[in-house]
Amino acid sequence: MKKIGLLLFALCCLQITAQKTLTVQDWQNDLKFLQKTVHEEYPFLFVKTTKETFDAEVEKLHGLIPSLEHHEIIIGLSRIIALFKYGHMAVGYNLEPFKFHFLPLNLYQFSNGIYLQGVHMDYKDALGARVLEINSINIQDALEKVYPVVSAENTQFFKGRGINMLGIMEVLHAQGITDRLQNSVEFTLEKDGKTFKHKFKALPVGEVVPSKYGYVVQDEKWLEARAQNTTPLYLDQLDRVYFFKFLPKEKAVFVRLSQIEDDPNENMESFYSRLFDFIDENEVNKLIIDVRLNGGGNNFKNRTLITKIIEDKKINRVGSLFVIIGRRTFSACQNLVNELHNYTNTIFIGEPTSENINFYGDSRPVILPNSLLPVSLSFAWWQDKPAWQNAEWLAPAIPVDMTFEEYATNKDPVLDAALAFSDTNFKPNPMRFITEMFVRGEIQELDEKVPEMIEDSRYDFFDFETEISKAGHHLVKSGRVPAIQTGIGVFSFVTRLFPTSASAWKNLADAYLKAGDRDKAKVLFDKAANLSANN
Repeated sequence: MKKIGLLLFALCCLQITAQKTLTVQDWQNDLKFLQKTVHEEYPFLFVKTTKETFDAEVEKLHGLIPSLEHHEIIIGLSRIIALFKYGHMAVGYNLEPFKFHFLPLNLYQFSNGIYLQGVHMDYKDALGARVLEINSINIQDALEKVYPVVSAENTQFFKGRGINMLGIMEVLHAQGITDRLQNSVEFTLEKDGKTFKHKFKALPVGEVVPSKYGYVVQDEKWLEARAQNTTPLYLDQLDRVYFFKFLPKEKAVFVRLSQIEDDPNENMESFYSRLFDFIDENEVNKLIIDVRLNGGGNNFKNRTLITKIIEDKKINRVGSLFVIIGRRTFSACQNLVNELHNYTNTIFIGEPTSENINFYGDSRPVILPNSLLPVSLSFAWWQDKPAWQNAEWLAPAIPVDMTFEEYATNKDPVLDAALAFSDTNFKPNPMRFITEMFVRGEIQELDEKVPEMIEDSRYDFFDFETEISKAGHHLVKSGRVPAIQTGIGVFSFVTRLFPTSASAWKNLADAYLKAGDRDKAKVLFDKAANLSANN
């Protein structure tokens, strides 16, 4: 065993030595290996980008490699993988012997700006400051520069998981925020009404900022901007995967579900049984499930919660069931909120999720042969909703964001909004409401109720014209005569809702053309053209 251990150690040393002396050809071969692997084994990933764009970016990086440093090549590989825009995909970095340098800070984007949510204790004077510039570059411009490095499914993913790319010195250099690889960088900050410059020195190579669910948690070395005299429920007991608390004043039960995994001290089945036993045995008017920190896990564990909610008539009612979502709601938790949206009367509140509604997940590591860098490529397609109902995220019915001041003083406007909501006539899933009425043939009622909903600011989260039209397109494209006729009915409904929309009349014209009625289609195309010209 000792000989085997020495052999493995020797091989490891040889491997690291080989990595440190990588040639231009080695890197170029790795790039070509990645290109070949994607084309041969993962061609289904070409959904949000094309093979031509991918190949063009590969050739561009291939030509630049002779003039690039190792970290610039790694970031270049990250830009190429980010083209696919799936959050489960990434290039491994900060690995031996390519350790990166991290700044001693944690950025967080609140509704009123980007702030230093956490810093190393050596920089306590900067804690809680608003970030205006990095290396004299406006913070928004800096964010745009690093965005292409992140495999972001949407802007929420970047906000929750990509923003701290601004805290990696290698990324700052590779993306042109600094003109060389430095060990420090100057920030322009604003705090207590004063603007000032502050230089941050990178942590020792390979050392990272300790964070949990996107936040630095205060300890003997690290400080966070939130007052420590109390803890809001969404950040309470972060050592536990889930917990619930009864709020007697509001007769509400708050549940924080931080992962779709078993807690070491209590499995999910037991926890959910205990939760719903409590609800059934006590006077509970509201169940509020908080998944704003939940980055996923095992989506096969969602079934118990979904079925228990469906079965519980006390809770599965409009105004009694709320789910708080946000920028870290991702992966298996996206599956969870999709199913809640499909089958329950959940009212979603907070921010949009960071995952597409239907998405590629479950990545495999592809090891590049020379650098040995792991590249995660997704292989599993998860589709909880029909293709025509796909979207970049699940949007909350009640959008609520948080200011830095609210965070710093331990306020939770999202939970407050859920507790204050009392409208039992609200339609949390307008498309389901419309579809069910349409299927029942209640066209006159639809013509009366939907225009009222369109004018109601409570439904600003829902794009009526786009979402109803998606259903019409699906029916017409099927090519079947009955479906095309139904699609004509859907598009006719849209023109009644939006009579001045050129696209609504064009969609109806397309449907008649598909049905073979060229004369009717021509009249409608003319109307669409006139509306388009007038607008």
